[in-house]
Amino acid sequence: MKDLIDKLEKNQILTKEEFVKLIENRTPEAADYLFEKARAVRHKYYSKDIYLRGLIEFTNYCKNDCYYCGIRKSNKNAIRYRLTKEQILECCKIGYELGFRTYVLQGGEDPFFTDNNLIEIIREIKQNYPDCAVTLSIGEKSYRSYKAYFKAGADRYLLRHETASEEHYNKIHPKELSLSNRKQCLRNLKEIGYQVGSGFMVGSPYQTTENLVEDLLFIKELNPEMVGIGPFIPHHDTPFKEFKGDNGELTLFMIGIIRLMIPNVLLPSTTALGTIDPNGREKGILSGANVVMPNLSPVNVRDKYLLYDNKICTGDESAECRHCMENRMNKIGYDVVVSRGDIKPKTI
Repeated sequence: MKDLIDKLEKNQILTKEEFVKLIENRTPEAADYLFEKARAVRHKYYSKDIYLRGLIEFTNYCKNDCYYCGIRKSNKNAIRYRLTKEQILECCKIGYELGFRTYVLQGGEDPFFTDNNLIEIIREIKQNYPDCAVTLSIGEKSYRSYKAYFKAGADRYLLRHETASEEHYNKIHPKELSLSNRKQCLRNLKEIGYQVGSGFMVGSPYQTTENLVEDLLFIKELNPEMVGIGPFIPHHDTPFKEFKGDNGELTLFMIGIIRLMIPNVLLPSTTALGTIDPNGREKGILSGANVVMPNLSPVNVRDKYLLYDNKICTGDESAECRHCMENRMNKIGYDVVVSRGDIKPKTI
């Protein structure tokens, strides 16, 4: 396995067969070797700095019905909410005082938030905090809408493709959604000029090793600035409630691979990793990640934005999340920094 990991480190793309071999024949020893190489690469670009993203989950209404998601429109047990513009701005104010310089506005695809609503919110955030980045994570929109948000001041856009296999995509999404449109949205975002984030679930129902390889090859082709991956965790009010969701070890291995594939990528260690393992986020950083995303949402709505079961940190105040994360990173030898946390150029 070391020879394949060495090829990745030299920025040589593996064949499909080599990727399958690497993933299916991984061992603890191979993982340790991969993580050692991945840490060396991320230290080259980012030293031991950890970038914070302040997550504001502003609506859990969604018009989509993805089979794996706890806020899918068919979930009649979900307690729905929307934050007002004033509440969102208050989250930003609290976050700024805590050292956050990137805000991530994340929500379901909620028709209530029109382009005009979103543009007004983006503009006001940028006006109040010109030294901060605004990231949107609000799903599939038209080219025109993406352009309007960008013009209003949005810097980044997160849109996980979830799976690059059309056959697999159709098994975990309703027929109204299409992988081709998802991929086109990502290409539109790149063309407009966003710093783009994509990503996928690891261990989702019906996923094969070949599907994971397709994800890696698509990520390599897209060359996004950010890649967010996390383990599939079932939600009790979805069609996939009976599926197993303990995929942390494989998720960490994929993080290491992605760090070597795109050396300067912004790579989060996700809340989902921390949900399945008390030390999951630390392990993500030690596997090659360099971003963490504490929650700035009001405490009274956090337990309502449940994409999956047993999500952590739903009862913590923003300051608690921030300081807890800093302490966790310090304990493994890393430093949370006050920074927008933009991507470093590949020329280093």
